Amino acid sequence: MPDEKIMGARMLRPLLVALLFVPPLVLFALMPPQTPSAPTVIPADAKAMTNPVKATPESQARAKKQYGYDCAMCHGENGNGKGDVVNDLKLTLKDYTDPNALKDITDGEMFYIIKNGKGQMPPEGDRMKDPETWNMVIYVRSFAKK
Repeated sequence: MPDEKIMGARMLRPLLVALLFVPPLVLFALMPPQTPSAPTVIPADAKAMTNPVKATPESQARAKKQYGYDCAMCHGENGNGKGDVVNDLKLTLKDYTDPNALKDITDGEMFYIIKNGKGQMPPEGDRMKDPETWNMVIYVRSFAKK
C-alpha cells in the first residue's frame, strides 16, 4: 500500500498545476470587491516633475508591451477605459482616446499614479524603472493622438 504522504502529494498535484496555469486575469477577476479608498493625494513636487526622457520607437514598443501586460485589462487595449475587467469590477475609467481626459493631469502626476497606484489601481512600484514609467506616460498620452 502506498505511503499516505505520497498519496496526499499525488492528490494535490492537479490542484497545484491548475493554480500555476490559471491566467492572471481570472485571478484578478475573482478578487473580492474592494471598498473605495480615499482619494489619492499627489504631492506638489510630483505634479511639478517634467518628463526627462525622449521617446524612441524602441522605448514606445516596450511601453506598449508593458501596457498590454499590466494596464489593458482595465484601461482597454487602446486606452478607451473599456478593458475586459471593467464591467466585472464595476469600474468607471477615463477614455484616454479623448484629448480632454488628460489635459488637466501633468506628466508628473501621471508618473506618480503609475508608480504609486490610485484607488483600486495597484502600483507598479519598483517593477518599472523610472525611464520605463516615463515612457509609459508618453505611450498613454499617445492614445489621444491616434
